[in-house]
Amino acid sequence: MERPNRFLGRCRLESTGDVIEAHIRDPGRLEELMVPGRRVWVRPSADRTRRTAWTLLVAESPAGEGWVLVDSTLPNRLTHRALEAGALPELDGWRLERAEWRHGASRFDFLLARPDGRWFVLEVKGVNLVDNGVALFPDAPTERGARHLRELTEIAAQDGWEAGVLFVIQRNDAHAFRAAAHIDPHFAAALEDAARAGVRVMVRLCDVALDRVTLGPAVPWVDALPQPLAHASGKS
Repeated sequence: MERPNRFLGRCRLESTGDVIEAHIRDPGRLEELMVPGRRVWVRPSADRTRRTAWTLLVAESPAGEGWVLVDSTLPNRLTHRALEAGALPELDGWRLERAEWRHGASRFDFLLARPDGRWFVLEVKGVNLVDNGVALFPDAPTERGARHLRELTEIAAQDGWEAGVLFVIQRNDAHAFRAAAHIDPHFAAALEDAARAGVRVMVRLCDVALDRVTLGPAVPWVDALPQPLAHASGKS
């Protein structure tokens, strides 16, 4: 397995021995996954005009005991389906109003509504880095991610509005989640500030198999602040 650039993987097919190039749907560093000798799962692309004829979707975990999703679009799609099905107990009582909701210069993943007229803005972040059983985000500095958190904080301060961020761990070998302050201290500080202001921080695992990916159970954010947080948000 080689990674000439962020979006391209070069690997050898076990079935034929041919070396092929595959599109990688995750621009993160993926330093523990995209290494020589790592087993990955690819599938042919249906787009015959695309430069790469294959798409890389799953990589073997470093411990060799499971699979890691390598597709930054799938956490959003899984969340969309879960919201439509009412399958997220963390968001009971909220219905999906629309996806890709624009606010100012930014676009957030989902806008939710409640019968009492309240609104909820939800942003989803995919996580694939795990260290000693703790999932970490981000795996590279992300000014966009920190900006989203600051904007969610502003939204949550408005009357009739709430906000949250859902971290979807794209593997099932983590027991907790933490912001990767050693990689991006600005994001970690923004997440702490957002939580203090009332932005909800939610984390879920994924169950990843070669033929399916499903949302798994919730895991704790180990930097979570004591509840309740309402006193810091200016809300009653």
